[in-house]
Amino acid sequence: MSASKGGYYLPEPSYWPIVGSIGLFLTVGGIAHLLHGGTPLVTMAGAVVLLVMLFGWFGTVIRESERGLYNDQVDMSFRMGMGWFIFSEVMFFAAFFGALFYARVYSVPWLGGAGNNVMTNELLYPAFEAMWPTNGPAQVGGEYKVMGAWGIPAINTMILLTSGVTVTLAHWALKKSQRAALVLWLAATVALGFLFLGLQAYEYMHAYSDYNLKLNTGMYGTTFYMLTGFHGLHVTLGATMLLVILIRSIKGHFTPNHHFAFEAVAWYWHFVDVVWLGLFVFVYWLI
Repeated sequence: MSASKGGYYLPEPSYWPIVGSIGLFLTVGGIAHLLHGGTPLVTMAGAVVLLVMLFGWFGTVIRESERGLYNDQVDMSFRMGMGWFIFSEVMFFAAFFGALFYARVYSVPWLGGAGNNVMTNELLYPAFEAMWPTNGPAQVGGEYKVMGAWGIPAINTMILLTSGVTVTLAHWALKKSQRAALVLWLAATVALGFLFLGLQAYEYMHAYSDYNLKLNTGMYGTTFYMLTGFHGLHVTLGATMLLVILIRSIKGHFTPNHHFAFEAVAWYWHFVDVVWLGLFVFVYWLI
């Protein structure tokens, strides 16, 4: 059905959902197999199938969009879908921030004898001091150092805040039909995103080798790597999407009145920025 103000768009039958289901099954099943001493081959095969699915399915959507097949109803469904997706991501990170809050405000003080848990401390952990950060009464993971806020984390904060500005400038350039400026600011955003990832990888190596801070270093190590690691995964996804948008912009895609794909990626990138600000404050700064 061609694009029009009315009517309901019906896409052509697609095999990509089946391919995606197979990829997810292989990936999740492979991880379960890996946890029981198996090889990573099944997981790797599932990841490859998922990548093929993403490349093919999004390519189909891009071609349909460029052919003018989508009407206002489809545009609204895309916006609602992206909005709910970002909301689900908010809830995802809220769970991990909630775990950090519970550990710091409730669990650790209780282990130290706060509230009505005096006997718990006296009988089980009499030498435990309820201070954060901690690797627990059992000193899981051994001695470690915390990751301070004013080194790489502060630099990465400035990088992400700057990238939020550059992607906004790119959006303004697109709405003004300034293709060269659009490509320039988008390229800067992509570069800043991957620079952030490079610095975070260096920070992880430094934490492992010099600080003995690992995923199994008690509650502090677990929450540190779960929050920063999943955020890094989202930055990777966001930077990759920005790279795709950059390539499309170079090819001449998008117009001032037809560019929701750009807007969706920009929404996602701003979400990544906001989550990092929360991480910087509660994981790095307020130690």
